[in-house]
Amino acid sequence: MNNTKELEGETESISVSCGGDENDLFTTFQVSFFAMCRLGSFPWSEFEGKLKSSDSSPVLQEILKKTVCHPVCRRNPPSVKYRRLFLQEIIKRHEATVTEPMDELYDALAEVLGAEEGKVCHKNYLLPSGDFVSLTESVAVISEGTTGLVTWEAALCLAEWALELPQVFKDRSVLELGSGVGLTGIALCKSCSPKRYTFSDCHPTVLQQLQSNVELNGLALRGSQVADSSSAGVGVAVEGLDWAAVSEEQLQDLQADVVIASDVVYDPEIVCCLVGLLSKLLSCTVKDSIPEVYISSTIRNPETYSLFKTELGKIGIRQQAIPGPTKQVFPYNRASKIEIMKLYL
Repeated sequence: MNNTKELEGETESISVSCGGDENDLFTTFQVSFFAMCRLGSFPWSEFEGKLKSSDSSPVLQEILKKTVCHPVCRRNPPSVKYRRLFLQEIIKRHEATVTEPMDELYDALAEVLGAEEGKVCHKNYLLPSGDFVSLTESVAVISEGTTGLVTWEAALCLAEWALELPQVFKDRSVLELGSGVGLTGIALCKSCSPKRYTFSDCHPTVLQQLQSNVELNGLALRGSQVADSSSAGVGVAVEGLDWAAVSEEQLQDLQADVVIASDVVYDPEIVCCLVGLLSKLLSCTVKDSIPEVYISSTIRNPETYSLFKTELGKIGIRQQAIPGPTKQVFPYNRASKIEIMKLYL
């Protein structure tokens, strides 16, 4: 069996191009490894070419340094299975091109073989600043009755868009609906300097994991006595938000200048509830202005997405599709149809 086929739940493809530069090759391996991309998406042909054209030891040492031996991997490692398959693929390709073995490779594999697999793993996303967003995620796509314990493509797309337009969020109060494990919000807090950021979700297990990830990334929750330099000046909160039960008064109290959400349009049974919530939010006023609302959606089922737009139109909420990100920061499947829309009355 081809080992690269075994990781069915991992990020499908990598979007970072090597461009022929050695540093680009190492960066691509690092970004792909920490996001647990499918092994088949790695630039193996460039890797093998580098092994054949020069002394292989520095190349392998740099890749190990950027991946399994990196301090981030020591603190927040990808799954044991993923690290094992990654190292086995490196060794297989090394042995096919170079006859001289490298002890560091086998030492790293031995360490992984001796580790136990858990129910959760870590994915780490590299920001343009050089910082990482580290997330504890479920190893299963559906866990404990929810899909909210993994990062979805629309969240990565929305985060890239926010990184390109930090002025939308700078010194403003942001509410995120359906935050899941927190990728978009954590990236935004680290890079876009909001004044306040409220993560929200409704599933108890998701909320617990979300709060853990917020703290893992050094973001101090409002009321906490401990603050990290990366979150200085940002008031962060994690809130349980029941879309059906929340009142306009509760939403008004959040004082959101900007509302964002990603991959919340996936089930026709919750569309009316979501639309009702958005209607309440657009009725709130902050400093005599209504919030700006942005929704990022992977269009998996066109009928569900069309229903969402239809229900918005019925109550007078207009939609405008806006250009997505132009720079590829995170690895995800670019073939997926993702749309970011702005909502307004």
